[in-house]
Amino acid sequence: MSEKLKVGIVGGTGMVGQRFIALLENHPWFEVTSIAASANSAGKTYEEATSNRWKLSTPMPDAVKKIVVKDASRVEEVAQDVDFVFCAVDMKKDELKVLEEAYAKTGTPVVSNNSAHRWTPDVPMVIPEINPQHIEIIEHQRKRLGTTTGFIAVKPNCSIQSYVPALNALMEYKPSRVVACTYQAISGAGKTFKDWPEMVDNVIPFIGGEEEKSEHEPLRIWGHIENGTIVKASSPVITTQCIRVPVTDGHMAAVFVTFEKKPSKEEIISLWRNFKGKPQELNLPSAPKQFITYFEEDNRPQTKLDRDIENGMGVSVGRLREDVLYDYKFVGLSHNTLRGAAGGAVLIAELLKAEGYIQKK
Repeated sequence: MSEKLKVGIVGGTGMVGQRFIALLENHPWFEVTSIAASANSAGKTYEEATSNRWKLSTPMPDAVKKIVVKDASRVEEVAQDVDFVFCAVDMKKDELKVLEEAYAKTGTPVVSNNSAHRWTPDVPMVIPEINPQHIEIIEHQRKRLGTTTGFIAVKPNCSIQSYVPALNALMEYKPSRVVACTYQAISGAGKTFKDWPEMVDNVIPFIGGEEEKSEHEPLRIWGHIENGTIVKASSPVITTQCIRVPVTDGHMAAVFVTFEKKPSKEEIISLWRNFKGKPQELNLPSAPKQFITYFEEDNRPQTKLDRDIENGMGVSVGRLREDVLYDYKFVGLSHNTLRGAAGGAVLIAELLKAEGYIQKK
């Protein structure tokens, strides 16, 4: 019998769910044994349920094609066959909160790609290289939910991965003011050009709710645990604009930053190139060896060339230079459906397993 942990994908038929399926093929620790989705897909094989709507360029793994999709709302039925679940289901936020807590209360850990619980005070929202210590809040959450093994952990918004890691590496110089303009791929909306032809040769200067997330979620990541809740940081002050651009994958950010103590350009680049976090120390399977890559060339990073760096789990930075209004400006890039979505959630699950929070039932 396989020693791998048995994984369920709740919301497995959507774009992010498909990414989970692809990423977990041949994973050394995890094996997909259950897939759940809406009642419309329940009872069909995964291959039938995703017929004509497999959105990835890579083929569907053979191992999942014949798995019979379950109804995600039948929580006990899904939970009994798995050690933990990834959640990427598309539902209203209030309904999703209830669903994820229902899974957790069965004693099943939930690693969520959704935004519903990002501001629940005792739910950790994690970028594993930056705030792995926040998973300690899980013990408080378990007490609230009345479970000894279940819990919810979430990943943050996909767009902030393009600039928060670069800023985090410079925290010793205390960034105080940040402007970040993000240029976000259509896959961030779960779309391809085939099903969103209006985006061809087009730019839309608005993404609902995105600017609020981009301004406030970094502060929660930089926050601290106090009395069983995560208290967000008070600085830096961040303002953003979020723009949808005609790109398949990859979120780019143009960033302006002022520090309390201004570093030199050489100090910044050295900190970026040498930054490592817990995933690198633990050598987690999905962890990039080089988390932040700095490009000297004026025309890098480029979305098409650099979004897949470190299998899509690395962050690219370039065009660092001094600014007339702020101390520095630079450009960041991350793969929004890998580092920013499914891949980031898989890395969180690897961290949770390595730290003993996810185990075989």
